[in-house]
Amino acid sequence: MLKTVIFKDIVAQTTKNKVILMKIKIRIEILYFAKLLISALVISLSAQTLGATAQKLNPVDLIVHGRYVVTMAQDNPVIENGAVAVRNGIIVAVGTDREIAAGFSAKREIDGKDRILLPGLINGHTHTAMVLFRGMADDLALMEWLQNYIFPMEAQFVDVEFIEAGMNLACLEMIRGGTTSFVDMYFYANTGADVIESCGLRAILGSPSIDFPSPGFEGWDDSFAAAVDFVKNRKSISGRVIPAFAPHAPYTVSVEHLTQVSKIAKELDAPISIHLSEDRVELALVLDRYNTTPIKHVASLGLLENNLIVAHVVHPTDEEIGLLAKYKVGVIHNPTSNLKTAAGVSPVPKMLSQGVRVGLGTDGAVSNNDLNMWEEIRLAALIHKGVNYDATVMPAEIVMNIATKGGAEAVGLGHLVGDIAIGKRADLIQVDLSGPHMTPLYNVISHLVYAVSSSDVVTTIVDGNILMADGKVLSLDEEIVRQKANEIAARITRALKKNK
Repeated sequence: MLKTVIFKDIVAQTTKNKVILMKIKIRIEILYFAKLLISALVISLSAQTLGATAQKLNPVDLIVHGRYVVTMAQDNPVIENGAVAVRNGIIVAVGTDREIAAGFSAKREIDGKDRILLPGLINGHTHTAMVLFRGMADDLALMEWLQNYIFPMEAQFVDVEFIEAGMNLACLEMIRGGTTSFVDMYFYANTGADVIESCGLRAILGSPSIDFPSPGFEGWDDSFAAAVDFVKNRKSISGRVIPAFAPHAPYTVSVEHLTQVSKIAKELDAPISIHLSEDRVELALVLDRYNTTPIKHVASLGLLENNLIVAHVVHPTDEEIGLLAKYKVGVIHNPTSNLKTAAGVSPVPKMLSQGVRVGLGTDGAVSNNDLNMWEEIRLAALIHKGVNYDATVMPAEIVMNIATKGGAEAVGLGHLVGDIAIGKRADLIQVDLSGPHMTPLYNVISHLVYAVSSSDVVTTIVDGNILMADGKVLSLDEEIVRQKANEIAARITRALKKNK
């Protein structure tokens, strides 16, 4: 009887346990399906949120990043872990990586790891095609160099083929070195403009005029007529080529002819590029002919009232510095060229202190012997400390400014380029930080001025177009460019040997 009772209790308890287990199982299944439902809702909401976020992101063509973004804004902000958004060749946003990522989506992005992002460099004075005369005649006084070597060899070799080959080589060198804009003065300007359009750089291109025979011209009349035609009729498809007048210098162009240039340039609102106050021989010639100094001479002709870019200005008087500041003339400092030709050292710190607009230039590769703006940057920072016995003269921030924003203002491009700011054209470069000479890094501006070499430039962008990526030039075929340059160089070498 007891066994029967115990057995019934066990059965009852077992049945009760089964009911409890069943209830637990049902609850677990309910929780499981509830969890699935919640997960599905979360995924759905997340997808909707992401979709809404994607719709809110502004589409752009390009986002370029930098471990440091050196904007060259007036208060000189450097953005760490920054980025720049570009649409239709224009900068539309500048900020930190997070800020740009939160507001923009791009078709293409360029990584900024171990890279400095900054505005492209402005070469304010050069003769690009003269790279084909690089190293041809060195260690000579300026006038001997010009009259006995440069002018005769130009007469013999400079033609359309020379210009095309030389300018392509120069563009290749400048793209590799981070120069995005330049002011050029050389022959066959229309051919030069074609090369610039195809290689992708930005330029103010001067059509030269001079009082004696020059490549393609018998003298002043036809060279000046060609310059007028070029400025009036050359239309840049891209907007990157600005035609200009380029009378050589006050000692090679007469009063009457300089007056002609000044008048027509004002009528056409065109820039003028000219060599001025470069050498002591020039000072002596102008004094002998006109009983004045070069800058006062061109000022008396109204030339300073134009959009004027003057190269060198090694020997200005205090009065002339005042005139340059008053008329907002752009002065281009060419330290390497002026040292090599023994022209002297331009008083750039004094000019800057008086409010003169100053930029940097390489001059042509026959008096430099390269188009490396980083050498000009470093030398401009060092040379003035030495000649002034003052280590505080020309600090790194000032020198970097005249190579970028200040240089753009000096040549009349400040409304377009020179700094990284919303509304400016996207002329940008990236400099590699991974080299041993860039380590350690305490001050990014210091490294840009005192440590960087042209080979550190890894990315070059003009108008939002990538001309070089990861050190590979995309807009030119390097092998073909160098081959054509060497073919012309072989002819020049034969002529040099024959003339000895």
